Amino acid sequence: MCAARCILVVVERFKMAASRRLHKELEEIRKSGMKNFRNIQVDESNILTWQGLIVPDNPPYDKGAFRIEIIFPAEYPFKPPKITFKTKIYHPNIDEKGQVCLPVISAENWKPATKTDQVIQSLIALVNDPQPEHPLRADLAEEYSKDRKKFFKNAEEFTKKHGEKRPVD
Repeated sequence: MCAARCILVVVERFKMAASRRLHKELEEIRKSGMKNFRNIQVDESNILTWQGLIVPDNPPYDKGAFRIEIIFPAEYPFKPPKITFKTKIYHPNIDEKGQVCLPVISAENWKPATKTDQVIQSLIALVNDPQPEHPLRADLAEEYSKDRKKFFKNAEEFTKKHGEKRPVD
């Protein structure tokens, strides 16, 4: 009985620490006016789940925006967040389910000092500049490496069809 109660207390303390840090990080991101991560939506009763739009600068993704969901574990910042693309994207590092291969949030690379804005900047950099050597979609990585022109054409058409409308400043 006591052990279970102690575990609950520890879990609640983790959640409170995560909540405090995430409120601070969210405020910093909103104040920074980050132009590549927009329309941030957070249910204030559950600060552990964020949604927003990635707005890439570079072709072939600059014709649309991509909704992502960031889920932070209760143990944040000691465990990394999980990012899922809710909008389909034609990208070698993002699979059909929206899972992303982003080294900064892998278990082996995660550091508690890493902030959410750094994670988002890394994600935007990956979208703007695919890394075919670490693919989740080998077919797209091969196309990107062997026929860049074809890849860009396919990705641009896919973005126009499936991407969300870009926010207007």
